[in-house]
Amino acid sequence: MTQNMTAYIFSGPGGPEVLQKTDRERPEPAANEVLVKVAAFGLNRADVQQRKGVYPPPPGASDIPGLEVSGTIVSVGQGVTGWQVGDRVAALLASGGYAEYVSVPAPLLFPVPQSLTLTEAAGLPEVSATVVSNVFDHGELEAGQTILVHGGAGGIGSMAIQLAKAAGARVLVTASTQEKLDYCATLGADEGINYTQADVLQRVRELTDNEGVDLILDVVGAKYLSLNLKALRAGGRLVIIGLQGGRKAEVDLGLMLGKRLRIIATTLRARPLAEKAGIVQRTVQRIMPLLERGVLDLNVGKIFDFDSLPEAHEYFDSGVHKGKIVINLH
Repeated sequence: MTQNMTAYIFSGPGGPEVLQKTDRERPEPAANEVLVKVAAFGLNRADVQQRKGVYPPPPGASDIPGLEVSGTIVSVGQGVTGWQVGDRVAALLASGGYAEYVSVPAPLLFPVPQSLTLTEAAGLPEVSATVVSNVFDHGELEAGQTILVHGGAGGIGSMAIQLAKAAGARVLVTASTQEKLDYCATLGADEGINYTQADVLQRVRELTDNEGVDLILDVVGAKYLSLNLKALRAGGRLVIIGLQGGRKAEVDLGLMLGKRLRIIATTLRARPLAEKAGIVQRTVQRIMPLLERGVLDLNVGKIFDFDSLPEAHEYFDSGVHKGKIVINLH
């Protein structure tokens, strides 16, 4: 007998009001998948961009949004090894997280240590995998180098600060208020720049003896492109992971040539399974020792219940949040 579940979809592009509850058939795990009973899920900017109609799910992905969940395995598909019914897990998804159950390819699972609640773990997969793939895989950050993180108080920024510090780097951040900069400092940020009051480029130069930074993690895009290239030191890398400030800008190739700069632009969601599995594996290797030592703050800033998901989106849209927003189902 087919079992149903409750899920949310977007009835069309728009504001939080387009979130619509619906009944869906409960999925069954295919080969090499597990079925997770969702305890909680994280709310990400990608969800908001999808809601606005500017970031559609990859071809073949569910129309149910949601890129990360935590919960308990309730069924295991053929060929799965290393996981069993009852295991507490978190998972990185291409979609499908805004639901009571979701099928997940086993290579995209994170073990949840007993020191974490499932609510905390719900905010772990997307930000940690994003930071590891962009700061370390692509950005090649090493001990002794300096990174500039734009939007340091957000979910990705909060994780980037901590993982960069754990790797022995110096961390500079930007944020819109002193309160957010203070929050970044509690996570280990060495210096903060209020971009509403200070000249960001001038402050970066002051803080680096006019040398610039080795790496910039940027969610802004076009609006900051010129500033970012000027703020990099020779051999520096700019990793762009968001387009909050637009998608088109002119590039000074002479500046890039003279300083031997690299611009790297990435997304995580639509990558092939094998690539994402490798990222998850490297992420688990990097974060688990920190979680087990209790030195990684998962920064759950606010929690909403499942029925209040539209209000959670409204809160995200307000721009006042710090850290992760998590939705509890039970």
